[in-house]
Amino acid sequence: MFSEGIHSLVDTGNQILLLWGLKQARKPASAEFPFGHGKEVYFWSFIVAMLIFALGGAASIYQGVQHLDHAEPLSNTFVNFIVLGLALVFELAALSIAVKELNKSRGDQGWLQTVRNGKDPTLFVVVFEDTAATLGLLIALTGLVMFELTGEVAYDAGASIAIGCVLILSAFWLALESKGLLIGESASPVVRAQIRSILELQANVVAVNEIATLHMGPDYILVTLSADFIDGISSDEVERTVAVVREQVMDVDARIRRVFVEVKTSREQAAAAG
Repeated sequence: MFSEGIHSLVDTGNQILLLWGLKQARKPASAEFPFGHGKEVYFWSFIVAMLIFALGGAASIYQGVQHLDHAEPLSNTFVNFIVLGLALVFELAALSIAVKELNKSRGDQGWLQTVRNGKDPTLFVVVFEDTAATLGLLIALTGLVMFELTGEVAYDAGASIAIGCVLILSAFWLALESKGLLIGESASPVVRAQIRSILELQANVVAVNEIATLHMGPDYILVTLSADFIDGISSDEVERTVAVVREQVMDVDARIRRVFVEVKTSREQAAAAG
């Protein structure tokens, strides 16, 4: 029960941090942050993972080990069953809502693929937390049932340790996902392929040197392109082609906010890469 109490407290604090991250991410761009504050969401998601690990997982394992060393019989288990039962109902309701929201962006992808490709951590963080909370409640209930059947306090202590392990595993996975977004993940392969096809269809473009995309936030994609244009065309033709490319690329995905096009020969690109 103590472990679940810690978990619930951490859970509540994490939701507040995610809401704060969403609020900060909506701040407009400035001279100091020309691409906005979209990555605030990624930063606070990483902090949430660390809190789950330190305050949730580690504290639960410590409590379980302490209980093993200084075992005391449990009392008022009937009240514990009522509290855990109500908590399980509420957690399952919250989990169903979170899953429905994640399903809206899932499409035909599998669950693991959705998490791996997802760029909005607020969706899968909540699903992870609610799933871990539900598992934790089931483990706590199992520990209480086994104590009632056997009278062995070790089952309750073991449940606390198991809850801590579930939280640590969840925190580790969340941290890995948040790390990739913080470092800078590209747009999906589908978006990149569509951008490439736009460039390749331009009559004035000889070769596509590079397509680089970066998520500056869940709803902000930055695109930089490098292309080799036909020799001898006028600057006006280059400008017109670049304008068309920008417009068409922006239409690929509503999250694409900025498009930079660099005119560079394939030889110059190879020299710069080498």
